Amino acid sequence: MEKRSIGTAILLSIITCGIYGIYWMYKMTEDITNYNGENANPGTEILLMIVTCGIYVYFWNYKMGKRIYTAQLNTEGAVASDESVLYLILTLLGLSIVSVAIMQSNINKLSGSW
Repeated sequence: MEKRSIGTAILLSIITCGIYGIYWMYKMTEDITNYNGENANPGTEILLMIVTCGIYVYFWNYKMGKRIYTAQLNTEGAVASDESVLYLILTLLGLSIVSVAIMQSNINKLSGSW
């Protein structure tokens, strides 16, 4: 997994009108599914977000919370906390960028142990 600067990712997402945000979500999905050994395609998840006009983003946030929690449970020395409901609530409130930033923070914590 690659550590990413959260501030830079947010700034690039704003400057590119969300295009970098889609790439960022793709890379986070790819990193965490590879880390967990899941057979998932991040491209399919991004396509579902586009095809459903953003509705799938709510489910994606919840599912990423579960994936990160699973990774934390399987990582020695990591503190495991299931924040999937928090991510969903933030997204429902229109604060998806905040939930993605928290996800990246949790992934950054895990990346040192992989």
